[in-house]
Amino acid sequence: MKVHLLLKKEEIHSEKMAENNKIAVVLDVLLATTTIVSALYQRAKDVIPVKDHKEARELSKMFQKGDYLLAGELHAKPIDGFLYPSPLLLSGQVQGKTLILSTTNGTVALRKTAGAQKVYISSLLNNTATAKALLHHNSSSTIVIICSGNSGETSLEDVYGAGHLITALVELGGEPLQLSDAAQTAYYLYKGNRQNAYQVLQSSYVGNLFASHGLFDDLDFASAVDAAPVVAVLKDGKATIEQEHAQQQS
Repeated sequence: MKVHLLLKKEEIHSEKMAENNKIAVVLDVLLATTTIVSALYQRAKDVIPVKDHKEARELSKMFQKGDYLLAGELHAKPIDGFLYPSPLLLSGQVQGKTLILSTTNGTVALRKTAGAQKVYISSLLNNTATAKALLHHNSSSTIVIICSGNSGETSLEDVYGAGHLITALVELGGEPLQLSDAAQTAYYLYKGNRQNAYQVLQSSYVGNLFASHGLFDDLDFASAVDAAPVVAVLKDGKATIEQEHAQQQS
């Protein structure tokens, strides 16, 4: 099984993602994929990632009031009329509802990968569950792990999250993996810091922004390895839990 790593969403070529049955995994550790995974774990009906706030508002017109939540940010700033996409803020509000989510990086990355054979949504919260699902695919498959990055820049927290996922693949898999150089970089970054998730996230550029706004609880939440062990997939434009690999929730 080949494992490639893209370091930012700008490296995604949608037409190439649709070629040769590629399997995509998208990470935006701070914060979109963490928020999506958390919402699904909190029993949201589904999550719809959109490209921008205008699309989100148009889409919301298709729902009855009370059946959906609008959440989003643009360049880390709140969007008027939207909930801020903090998993802690949304916790307790999403059960049974559709979450329409607009973010600067993660939801855009998800939209760009939609043509892949399959798209997984991962984070530190559920990387091990994602790895187990990936290992069910044929050994000839090519896995493309995508770090959403931050407005064209590589994000430390996403590379660290990718390293956690790759480490889980290596440790759970029975066959050797063919890791690209970028994938190996993430793997060794995580291996050297596997007990330091919070410190790594806080030291990143985005983590520093969170800290400067007092969002330490969100940093702590996003650092909780395997705290939400669900397999999240994007299908027909909606993020849901894949029932084939669903695990018992308390």
